[in-house]
Amino acid sequence: MKRSFYHYIMTQRGPDERVAETKLANLIDKDSLFPKQSMDYHEISSHLEMEGYVSMGIFDEVWQHYLEKNK
Repeated sequence: MKRSFYHYIMTQRGPDERVAETKLANLIDKDSLFPKQSMDYHEISSHLEMEGYVSMGIFDEVWQHYLEKNK
């Protein structure tokens, strides 16, 4: 069964926010409006752009990790 992006990114949380993926995970963890069930790139990227969390280049990299681990 495939996991939502939210479930994937929650496995990346941690104290070392020098790692971009960890920083994004920690921010998403605090976002009560994040689309938690979504597996749609456009829905998630639109939400992140509106919130201004990180550069979309970082998100694209994290998204690729998500796709690789969610085959």
